[in-house]
Amino acid sequence: MSGVKRKRNVLNVKQKLEILQKLDNEEAASIDAEDTLNEGNTVSHSAALQSVETLLDYMEQRGFDYGDITAVRKICVDIRQEMNKQQEQKRITDFLKR
Repeated sequence: MSGVKRKRNVLNVKQKLEILQKLDNEEAASIDAEDTLNEGNTVSHSAALQSVETLLDYMEQRGFDYGDITAVRKICVDIRQEMNKQQEQKRITDFLKR
């Protein structure tokens, strides 16, 4: 079996920092870390949502314009809708595989 090469998922610096920050915040980083590994160089919906929610908190604390805050909230809604859509598609696919 020495001729078989195993594909390695290598995290970039940004992905490593995100995982370390989640560990520092005592959040469930294992799920997000697995998402990051499975999705290669793309950002998972959960990671994107967390980043946008962090931005929203920052904007609210700093007193940003209401219109800007509303736009960021809309992004959160869009990400959640996309997550729900993908989860529904996965449920349908899993059901049809049975």
